[in-house]
Amino acid sequence: MTYYPINEDTAKRANDANSFRDYKPGSATAAYRAEVDKAAALVEKQKAKVDPMHHDKLDGLLDRYAHRLADYYNDYYRNEAACPSILVTGGANFPVAKKEKQNARRDTLAHEYADIQGLLRKIESVGMGGISADDPNAIEKLEEKLARLERTQQTMKDINAYYRKHGTLDGCTLASEEVIRKIKADMKSSWRFSDKPFESYTLSNQNAETRRLRGRIEELRKQKTEPPPAGWDFDGGEVVVSTSANRLQIIFYDKPDDDLRQELKQNGFRWAPSVGVWQRQLTKNALYAAKRIEALAPVEK
Repeated sequence: MTYYPINEDTAKRANDANSFRDYKPGSATAAYRAEVDKAAALVEKQKAKVDPMHHDKLDGLLDRYAHRLADYYNDYYRNEAACPSILVTGGANFPVAKKEKQNARRDTLAHEYADIQGLLRKIESVGMGGISADDPNAIEKLEEKLARLERTQQTMKDINAYYRKHGTLDGCTLASEEVIRKIKADMKSSWRFSDKPFESYTLSNQNAETRRLRGRIEELRKQKTEPPPAGWDFDGGEVVVSTSANRLQIIFYDKPDDDLRQELKQNGFRWAPSVGVWQRQLTKNALYAAKRIEALAPVEK
């Protein structure tokens, strides 16, 4: 886990501009690290719940949280230091316009902080839903999900046909009594008074999800049968296709600079401390993304 730097000088100026209390050296850094430590504990708790294939993603989210939180704190202290409190300066010649600008920036930063805290909820959701392409049994699980969806779709059609024939759902045994009661209640509800148990748009949505699942199954099958794409060397490192980990990995011989790290993140790559590489899931889009990054242009060995 990486802690990112907090500007203690700016934090002290922010304190002095808004309080008569002496600033405790290192307190801003300590507060930041305490929040990161809580996030790290949450990541470890989540790792214990989920398959190890999700661990790199959790590490990436933790690093993103730590980095964004440091940026937030530095921006916050810089804004607080920009204009002192009227309690500190007194009312004479107080810069009202500057204070209004500071307050507007405070609102923006409050939204930014809330967004950063949303990463904690994202950490809690990793590995808890959906079927990942990393799962070795992904195709089988998707096929089971597709079969359940198709059965549900057919049942919905049969119930609609029963209602058209009888004009009622009384005596319908195509679903449990509880489900039939719920369908009847929905048909009579004020928000959806209907002349059929299941509307056409509901069946259309089911069809769209069925097509999506079939397409995903087909894509995963192709990935298993097609030869894996080749990696390449670039000036200062190499791009590696790891079929065993289902990752496109970027190895740098020296630490990339800030601009390149930002470009990697913008293209979906995340630093994986456990293996010491930048990586993302191995897909065609991942290959396209890597080839778009000028610093990764292929060179001969």
